[in-house]
Amino acid sequence: MTTEKDILNALSRIIDPDFNKDIVSLGFVKNIQIKGKDVSFDIELTTPACPIKAEFQAQAEKSVKSLKDVEGVSVHMTSAPRVKKQPAVAESSPLTQVRSIIAVSSCKGGVGKSTVAACLALELAQRGFKVGLMDADIYGPSVPTLLNLQGIPVQVNVKQQLIPLEKNNLKIMSFGFLLGDAPAVLRGPIVSRYIQQLLHQTAWGELDYLFIDMPPGTGDIQLTITQSLKLSGAVIVTTRQTLSLVDVARGILMFEKVDVPMLGIIENMSYFICDQCQKKHYIFGEKQGSRLEERFGLPVLAEIPIIGALTGQIEQAVANDFIRNAVDAVIRSLGKTSLLTKQTPSIEFNAEEIHLRWSNGEDIRVKNRDLRLSCGCALCINEMTGEKIFKKETIRPDIQPKEIFTLGNYAIGINWNDGHSSGIYPYKSIREVAGKTK
Repeated sequence: MTTEKDILNALSRIIDPDFNKDIVSLGFVKNIQIKGKDVSFDIELTTPACPIKAEFQAQAEKSVKSLKDVEGVSVHMTSAPRVKKQPAVAESSPLTQVRSIIAVSSCKGGVGKSTVAACLALELAQRGFKVGLMDADIYGPSVPTLLNLQGIPVQVNVKQQLIPLEKNNLKIMSFGFLLGDAPAVLRGPIVSRYIQQLLHQTAWGELDYLFIDMPPGTGDIQLTITQSLKLSGAVIVTTRQTLSLVDVARGILMFEKVDVPMLGIIENMSYFICDQCQKKHYIFGEKQGSRLEERFGLPVLAEIPIIGALTGQIEQAVANDFIRNAVDAVIRSLGKTSLLTKQTPSIEFNAEEIHLRWSNGEDIRVKNRDLRLSCGCALCINEMTGEKIFKKETIRPDIQPKEIFTLGNYAIGINWNDGHSSGIYPYKSIREVAGKTK
């Protein structure tokens, strides 16, 4: 007769590509039941919209059905239960019913962040998940115009909570619904109160995902959001322009300092496809995705080209593979982040070098000057040519860190004594610099 051990052995051959581990050791297999020759069990994934859910289900059915004495296999695909209470969120807040909250940020305007946020949310809503979109830009709310929802009054329920508007199964809230066409002339404390109201006094109901379309910058609104709830992760939207990339670094540093997991980067307006020759034309130089990963240590989740469907109002989910693939990448990164344990090195530094030491025994020493010269930020590298903007002789001989802080599991940030603070140094790059100078 088939035993539970037999079933687990069969399922242990199924490997999760994001963790490179089998689903049994990851703890995904739950509630195994054996009734004669019929077997049933749950596979509990990290997030409900996992794009490889169907693949796992098919593999599991095939693996277990191949066992001797097994005729019927029932696989129930589930996802990990949401945290019962958001840290720093009162029990009365509707956000206690939201499973995952994802910030979509750019820190610089004009890169298509709101369009990307709306497309991600609409695509997941179309797939049948419970999704919300909050426009957190008080001074320049764009979601009402983007989704063609201007002039629609917001209703209030018996609990005095704002009732979000709904479009194509997506729940939407924006200060623009309350403001109309009038300009928002508000001081910081009042802005923070409005943000709190939109977050905690909107009747979101049960949601699988709430996307927050963050305003540009790293000011009061961003701090209010990150301090008043626990974000599940953040996505940075950028273009290849130098000013955009400077702000990418600022955004990463801001989110990491308030302990928000970084999910990755979406490069918008990455290229356009010629309708005559079908060739990809990269507006800001040749394909740069790999260079973005090298520079920031974060994965590039998607490269979205300039396409007509994203240049105007969005009435429904944009039916193209660019958005579908971006959604899949975001959700897979969210699931991966939810299980990863933070493994950061101990850091020591002096006037000569930086010393990184991991618990697994890895030990790296790198000279201060060598690492400062390797900086790949937009202030140090020409975006079009990849060449260094500064000259070696301009870097002071006594260069050394004033402060070093870890960024997730992927990099460190350094405030140097020459005032430079926008550089992000991925561990992979540090290893390469240290190796070259041995």
